[in-house]
Amino acid sequence: MNPDDYESLPTTSVAINMTAGAIAGVLEHIVMYPMDSVKTRMQSLSPATSKLNITATFQNMVRKEGIFRPIRGVTAVVAGAGPAHALYFGSYEMSKELMTKITTHNHINYMASGVIATLIHDAVSNPAEVIKQRMQMYNSPYKSVVACMRGVYQNEGLKAFYRSYSTQLVMNIPNQTIHFTTYEFFQNRLNHERKYNPPVHVVAGGAAGACAAAVTTPLDVVKTLLNTQETGLVRGMMEAIKQIYTMAGPLGFFKGLTARVLYSMPATAICWSTYEFFKFYLCGLDRDQYKSTITGKNVLQPRKTSNTDTTEAELLHNAYVLPVSEATEETKSPKEAAPQTTPPPLPAGPIKTVCELSTSVAAPTLNLTTRHTDVKSPFDRGFSST
Repeated sequence: MNPDDYESLPTTSVAINMTAGAIAGVLEHIVMYPMDSVKTRMQSLSPATSKLNITATFQNMVRKEGIFRPIRGVTAVVAGAGPAHALYFGSYEMSKELMTKITTHNHINYMASGVIATLIHDAVSNPAEVIKQRMQMYNSPYKSVVACMRGVYQNEGLKAFYRSYSTQLVMNIPNQTIHFTTYEFFQNRLNHERKYNPPVHVVAGGAAGACAAAVTTPLDVVKTLLNTQETGLVRGMMEAIKQIYTMAGPLGFFKGLTARVLYSMPATAICWSTYEFFKFYLCGLDRDQYKSTITGKNVLQPRKTSNTDTTEAELLHNAYVLPVSEATEETKSPKEAAPQTTPPPLPAGPIKTVCELSTSVAAPTLNLTTRHTDVKSPFDRGFSST
């Protein structure tokens, strides 16, 4: 690998990515948790809170349920956000680096890596999401995270913690593909060298969160109903969609849209800027030496073409290939490096067997390790003299 290819590789490790991701996830949810509580309350189908705006919903929560009501359930989120975001960012960065060996299309890389990260993240975070939203609902009977966990398990069983998992995947897979693609788009435009640049990280993160949240709000409303079960037992996504449409009409799927966007925009800005900061801080390099991630075609090198009459379309098609390490050519196996030799020609005439050679009068003496007296004659071994 030449120096230019080496310099295009990221300067962080999987452990650094996971540590920075865990810190970013916890900080994001702690700072934005009150707004998340308002968003969940506004998506509720309860008539007591259905017509309140963001400010009125927050004031109503504090006035009727106490000043600490907007942050009730935050410990469940902190417990789940750390490991979930560690795996989320770690798997995304690893998948993105591996995908550069498969495709040179950046958008396919970002979307595929985002899907892998989402599958792992949601499997870890879904139980915490259920507990959090149960405690955020209007007139929630649960006073603590442990009481909520015990009550849900005793009344509905273990499956209650994953009842909304399929819906969450249906929502979060497009959400995260839009999220990562938008973030990487702004990074490629504003910070192509992938240096540590806080203003770009904030802008790219905020734009990614706002776009993804706006598009996937209807599915988020469905997920909230499945998690809270506020209208009775709702068994699946289709049943939840029918109930929302019956009780609130088509606009019911956009309940809490403004609150969701206002929550996601600063939340993702905080998350990405915190993540990028700790990646930069933990690697211990100067800004000039630091590179946060793979930059797509920067790690590729032009194909070598000998034909000077190559058309423009062929040049575009063969624009980039993955870098080939010089050490690879030097460390080939002996089988690959040694020239192929032709086998010696076979002797003319029929090939005689070992028995024919040993019984022939003119046969040469075989060079065996045993003594001559130990070898029996052909007649003693059962061979006929004819």
